[in-house]
Amino acid sequence: EEAREAEAVRMIELRAAESNDELELWRSVRIAVLPNERTASVAELRSRGSFMLLAYPDRSEVARVRGTLRVRRDRPAGGAGPPGRPDEQRPAVPDGIDVVTLAERRELLPRLYHELALQAFEDIPTPRKVEITLEQWETEWVNWPEATFVALAGDEIVVMAGLNHDADRPDRAENALTTVRRDQRGQGLARMLKETATAWASAHGIREIYTWTQTGNENMRAVNERLGYVTRDVSISVRRKLPL
Repeated sequence: EEAREAEAVRMIELRAAESNDELELWRSVRIAVLPNERTASVAELRSRGSFMLLAYPDRSEVARVRGTLRVRRDRPAGGAGPPGRPDEQRPAVPDGIDVVTLAERRELLPRLYHELALQAFEDIPTPRKVEITLEQWETEWVNWPEATFVALAGDEIVVMAGLNHDADRPDRAENALTTVRRDQRGQGLARMLKETATAWASAHGIREIYTWTQTGNENMRAVNERLGYVTRDVSISVRRKLPL
């Protein structure tokens, strides 16, 4: 019996995903497991410095990243996000507010991080504080400048919203970080800018936009519901200390 158990263990091979081909293989597993959300590119994976494993048990593929086990199956998984709504119109912009894209104002990129994103990360109700470096912000969180919208009151940044490009599924996009400066919340600015991003998506062939929100972030969940988003997936996080 011990010999058979040992033989079964040896059938599973774990291998670090290091080469571009191995990272693409890891990506293919994640895309198969989570087809309804964007998968980071090889360049983004490398910029994170994360440790990815590929496992080959009996020719089945398993991917592991950030402590989350993903198993490839032959049936599709569910997804989250609203169905595409064609012919969306841009909303009215309040007096005193100017809306620009990051493509038009590239110099705003580091300011978005320091003046808005860091504040938002403190407020996101996640089990662990969101910690994103400026480099990660520039390469992963804001990867579609022409679809990233910023609302300005004079020279002050008050709101940002937009989309992240999905190279594997160009007909859909993920909402980028949507956040309002604390002293400007409750005025409908988040909805206005998300509607602006939706109108841009409609005009550029995007047929589905999806996003993730957390329990405890009821204000943004209410905004999404008013905009027509529907819940299709629920993710539950669990934590426990390892018995080391």
